[in-house]
Amino acid sequence: MKEYIEILKKVPLFNKIKHEELSAILSCLSARESSYKKDDYVWNVDDKITEVGIVLSGSVNIIKEDYWGNRAIISKAGIGKVFGEAFSCSETEKLPINVVACENTKILFVNYKKIITVCSNSCRFHSYLIDNMVKILASNNIRLIQKIEHLVKRSTREKILSFLSEQAEKSKNNSFVIAFNRQELADYLSVDRSAMSNELCKLRDAKILKFHKNQFTLLADKK
Repeated sequence: MKEYIEILKKVPLFNKIKHEELSAILSCLSARESSYKKDDYVWNVDDKITEVGIVLSGSVNIIKEDYWGNRAIISKAGIGKVFGEAFSCSETEKLPINVVACENTKILFVNYKKIITVCSNSCRFHSYLIDNMVKILASNNIRLIQKIEHLVKRSTREKILSFLSEQAEKSKNNSFVIAFNRQELADYLSVDRSAMSNELCKLRDAKILKFHKNQFTLLADKK
């Protein structure tokens, strides 16, 4: 676990907690580490979860699949990101989503109840953990609202531009790298991949943007 201390120091859940306290915290939270290969399921639909996941390496997609196997990506969690907190918090009996490893991935799981409950040792850092978890829940709600703003756009073109505009604002640069490959982006925006690729080419030809794989540049003239 020592090799991941630098990552854990930057995880929002451990904000304001000192470096030397992390080992004690992880023990208090019954932390455990698990490894997954690409396309392995971390959690399945109908699982009951009581833990929060923290990505130590690799990444995971949070996916909703319908009866016919069509999938929509709700969100993606990369290194240092927390996931599963909403379902653990709400004590959901049956998980409505799947969590799938996008690549070889290591995840640290911590017990949610132990995050929000002051332990018998009266650890002083628990107040930080509770405050940090509330902020994570709030931030993720805001992120989902931002995603809805993309999905309510009427056309594939508008959805693409809405998403890329948000990414540019987040990176504070008109050139940026997105976390999704083409299929993942289509699944995230709930559009057909071929139609999306066609619109991207049209936007490039209209000199509205440039792209290479997952590197995008938004050009000044936006129409």
